[in-house]
Amino acid sequence: MPEPISDFYAVIPAGGIGSRLWPLSRADAPKFLHDLSGSGQTLLRDTWDRLEPLAGADRISVVTGRAHRAAVEEQLPGIPDENVFLESEPRDSAAAIGLAAAILHHREPDVIIGSFAADHVIRVPHLFDWAVRQAVETARKGYVCTIGIQPSEPSIGFGYIKKGDGVVIDGAPEAALVQSFVEKPDFETAKAYFADRSYLWNAGMFISRADVLLAEIEANQPELHAGLMELAEAWDDRERRGPVVDRVWPSLTKIAIDYAVAEPAAAKGRLAVIPGHFDWDDVGDFASLAKLNSHGRHNDLAILGENARILSDAASGIVVSQTSRVISLIGVRDIVVVDTEDALLVTTSENAQRVKGVVDALKLSGRGDVL
Repeated sequence: MPEPISDFYAVIPAGGIGSRLWPLSRADAPKFLHDLSGSGQTLLRDTWDRLEPLAGADRISVVTGRAHRAAVEEQLPGIPDENVFLESEPRDSAAAIGLAAAILHHREPDVIIGSFAADHVIRVPHLFDWAVRQAVETARKGYVCTIGIQPSEPSIGFGYIKKGDGVVIDGAPEAALVQSFVEKPDFETAKAYFADRSYLWNAGMFISRADVLLAEIEANQPELHAGLMELAEAWDDRERRGPVVDRVWPSLTKIAIDYAVAEPAAAKGRLAVIPGHFDWDDVGDFASLAKLNSHGRHNDLAILGENARILSDAASGIVVSQTSRVISLIGVRDIVVVDTEDALLVTTSENAQRVKGVVDALKLSGRGDVL
């Protein structure tokens, strides 16, 4: 195995409840704390295991909510306490990743950071390793770098990156400039993107020198940058940290890193992309979960749950069971059934993206007890 990259620090943002996976994913048990890939461990632990050979166990940090600290440390017993960065409330990805960049830059001015979501599924780890190592070499040249996934199908569930001209960088033969970002397309457009191999899925992975990332935030979101630098200055002083976090964090601009950093950097020719040739999925809904789940499959029906009691006849789709209830499915196609102690979801794969609407409706109706 290659040695860890000496000047590299991996950052794992572990936030969000995965609302399209409700009622399996909840505020107190978000999707990164579930085994959704059949690996036998949580998605968070899988992410750690992928990154440890690249960064080393002492150079991986997690940005998460205060409510999830105990669960994160239980999953990652080897993580140093100083590498757990706690958010008092969600402020979106630019604040989360920017906080890690500011703290790590304060500790180590020349550090290169890479941000990798806690709840993605990646297979073929040696290809992931190769893509990250290319991205680090690209970041050393002053680019913000992302890893785009070579599409395996014309998906409408992901945003896309349009790859532009290549750039010559030793150790990164596949590096290219990003021409543009494209929002989730309709199916006909997705088919055209799939046929045109210059379009990649946007996987939300960013690798950059910390100072370069912070300079982009300063140029595009100066108030956010000022708050992050104030937090970093106080972070390692235990007496100062609490009051500063309580005062500054809630005031930070709530914006995604795509808008605060990636798109402006692309417009200036400072965003590069490395094509990722590994299997990847963000497990964004139950339709994608059904595709991922190859274990526990009964004919065309994917089944998740240690004590699931499922009877099926000419049925396809996915059943997730957290109860001992007998669930019988007869003659239904592409069905999604999620059975928990206090909530039941029934939909179809075609409508899996609409589950988020249920969560929004529950919030509006004041029934937050099941969220």
